[in-house]
Amino acid sequence: MTRTEYRWLLPSALADHELPTDPADPGGPVGRGRSRRTVRDWAVDITAFLCAAGVGVLALGAIDADTTTPDGIVFADSLIGAAACCALWVRRRWPVALAAVLTVVGVVEPVAAGALLVALFSLAVHRPFRPVAIVAAGAIAVAPLQPMLRPDPGTSFVVSTVIGVLLVLLVISWGMVVRSGRQLVVTLRERARRAEAEADLRAERAQRLAREAIAREMHDVLAHRLTLLSVHAGALEFRPDAPPAEVGRAAGVIRDSAHEALQDLREIIGVLRAPGDGDEGNRPQPTLVTLDALIEESRSAGMEVTLDNRVADPADAPAATGRTVYRIAQEALTNARKHAPGTPVTVAVAGGPGDGLTIEVTNPPPREPFEPVPGSGQGLIGLVERATLAGGGLEHGPRPDGGFAVRARLPWPA
Repeated sequence: MTRTEYRWLLPSALADHELPTDPADPGGPVGRGRSRRTVRDWAVDITAFLCAAGVGVLALGAIDADTTTPDGIVFADSLIGAAACCALWVRRRWPVALAAVLTVVGVVEPVAAGALLVALFSLAVHRPFRPVAIVAAGAIAVAPLQPMLRPDPGTSFVVSTVIGVLLVLLVISWGMVVRSGRQLVVTLRERARRAEAEADLRAERAQRLAREAIAREMHDVLAHRLTLLSVHAGALEFRPDAPPAEVGRAAGVIRDSAHEALQDLREIIGVLRAPGDGDEGNRPQPTLVTLDALIEESRSAGMEVTLDNRVADPADAPAATGRTVYRIAQEALTNARKHAPGTPVTVAVAGGPGDGLTIEVTNPPPREPFEPVPGSGQGLIGLVERATLAGGGLEHGPRPDGGFAVRARLPWPA
């Protein structure tokens, strides 16, 4: 076996043991920024050193077997080869400089061939293409010089040159493949982190939209309850001489409305509360069936409300549609108490499967001047949004006679 052919003895397992690059800087040296070496660092460095030393020992044995080589040159080869192998311990910190120096040393020193191949491999793993290409071009350019200055009696000049060039190309290509694989892993990890961040943003946006929906729900529900309290409290204030039965009935309505408002607040807080923060029971959601109870509640507050429910079986209505109808009626009755107190209100509901569900709430103009209850003006906007989200539409506005009407149409699948 010739001295040049000893270079083939580098084990392929070296690629598997080469320490991965820093994920934050795939092209940077592995040890950069680390204060101490890990067990894996030591294992990889020792493996690289032993591979380079093994090739150097074989090359030195071939040189020593040649009786024409002076002992002084053999001794110098031993020292230079040992220094080249020891220099591999700094290949992570200065991969370009080490590979360039060993390329120059390898021109006159066959014993340093193993260390040169390890340095070129590490350079291709830890540095981008440009410095790798420059050093590799230099190594290929000087490949014919070694067989010219230190010829091998058993191998021709052309064969030694071709083997040297192929070895340089092999280790450089091998190192670049390893580097590409590691960069792919880093890219996939970055994409995973980015996807996770985008998922968190989507979750935050969904949570924000849910909170906005809850805020609209709070407005619709509490406005209804609080206007009842305001109406009955005003009645007690302006009619202190009312019969005790009416006073007691108004006080009962105020108490019930306050209780319901408190329960609605608890429900909303329960929705906003994180899972596990409490064990609040879920109250049943209003549906089309509970519309009668809403009308009776308004009547007990002194309103004149007429319900025209033409739905054959309200229990068959979709839960979401029935809840939307209930909220529309609730908000419309609240607005009627605020802006047209004492006027009769008509609530008409009709529809069925396949035909959709319609609700219309109308009231005539107020009979006499009054001081309206202040409002935010957001209730009707919330109703339009609610009806649109349910897949329908809502119209509202004054009537020709001066009254007010709210009309909505919602889908009811067949």
